[in-house]
Amino acid sequence: MTLYLTAAPDRLAQARAATAQLAHAAYRIGPGSQLLAAPLPAALRGGLMVVSDRQAPAVEQPEPLARQLVRVCLRRGFSGVVLDLEELPEGRWAEDRAALIRQLVPLLTAYGRRLYVPEIYAAASPETVVLLCTALSGGSLQGRLEEACAAYGAQRLALDLERLMMDFPLPCPSGEGIRLSREELAIRMQGRSVFYAEDLCARYFTYRRGGQTHFVLFDDAGTLKRKMEMGQVLGIREGFVMLPEVEDLTGFLFTGEG
Repeated sequence: MTLYLTAAPDRLAQARAATAQLAHAAYRIGPGSQLLAAPLPAALRGGLMVVSDRQAPAVEQPEPLARQLVRVCLRRGFSGVVLDLEELPEGRWAEDRAALIRQLVPLLTAYGRRLYVPEIYAAASPETVVLLCTALSGGSLQGRLEEACAAYGAQRLALDLERLMMDFPLPCPSGEGIRLSREELAIRMQGRSVFYAEDLCARYFTYRRGGQTHFVLFDDAGTLKRKMEMGQVLGIREGFVMLPEVEDLTGFLFTGEG
């Protein structure tokens, strides 16, 4: 599986030390449907272009923005564009973002480039690569991957290997846990017995605090590797991890050592 390491420009040196397969999180959608960019080295070429819509206004002019994106993609020699689009409440998409996807697909395809989108936007165009998040807190990852392959085809999927680190107070009717930093996870895990949840392909432990039981679910290098292997067996050929989320795991994920 081709594994891309997503990194902002201030992490570029660290990312380059780990792998040549980089996704550059240096771009975002700004006011007036303009593409804004953080500084990258003038000589930088190759990898993928990551574009965020975080706190971006509505894209009122999708066609000019799409052309601007493609120009940058070609000038930098990027092999594709990753649209890091936020999901609306209740799992909805934004129609202006979908319009941008529909404008981008034929332009990128004409130059042999690929467009990666979150699963929520998969229906915007059948020519996109769908990013499938592997961080599950319930159900079965194997089942999730098989369902996605049946729905989209394995060749149209890439794994979003988000590193799971969540604390769930029990009971947890909402199913939403509290995100943990690596430091917070290490503190909670100290002295605990850790187990493996095969269905979720993640590790877990429990602890009590203030009379309440907590269930902590997390990924490490082994579970992320296992998720990649599960996807690869099904024919999924690409995956993404992110800095600084996996900065302590890059040696294992990219070289098999660590």
